[in-house]
Amino acid sequence: MPIMSWFKWSKPNQSYSQRNPADVIIETLMMELSWQLKQAEKMQRERENEYRRIKTGVDYSWLISHPKQSYEVSPRERLELEEACSKIHPSYCGPLVLRFRQVIAEYEPEVHEVLQLFRAVLQDAFEQMKEDQDTNKLTRQWNKKQTMSLSTIIFKSRIRIYPFSSNIKTVSEDVEQGFESARRVWSMPEFKTAKDF
Repeated sequence: MPIMSWFKWSKPNQSYSQRNPADVIIETLMMELSWQLKQAEKMQRERENEYRRIKTGVDYSWLISHPKQSYEVSPRERLELEEACSKIHPSYCGPLVLRFRQVIAEYEPEVHEVLQLFRAVLQDAFEQMKEDQDTNKLTRQWNKKQTMSLSTIIFKSRIRIYPFSSNIKTVSEDVEQGFESARRVWSMPEFKTAKDF
């Protein structure tokens, strides 16, 4: 019996490969939202403490014990957000998180405003996804139309240009037929001019 089989960490974890990508996106985005809510609460407490310190001139912040999280998303809102997050394509998840962090850093919102900003960023991501899908659809249609038109042009050009139906006489044909043309040199083929027709 190999020694590696005794350790639990040596076995590959199958739970990650079996997860649905939509579940991973929902979990990632909701974790980001809860983390930003906690950070907004922390920043709000720090602003309140700073205001008290300036107002009273005494720092009692070390005496105050804060609850871990006072603002919670209602179950109805959470379900709505999870449903909205499930519609996000995996390729848009990373940029959405980055945009959400950027908006939070720009506005430094209050705790109750974080949820509104998250909804706004989700809406922007939906609009971007729709624009990209429309653009891809138009591009596919254009490429398909262009491919079809190119194939018809190539097909028509093959019909028009057929080298074996040429009326140009060559030197070898003249030699085989036994007559000599006085108007041309033997090394050049005979070309008819417009006045010959």
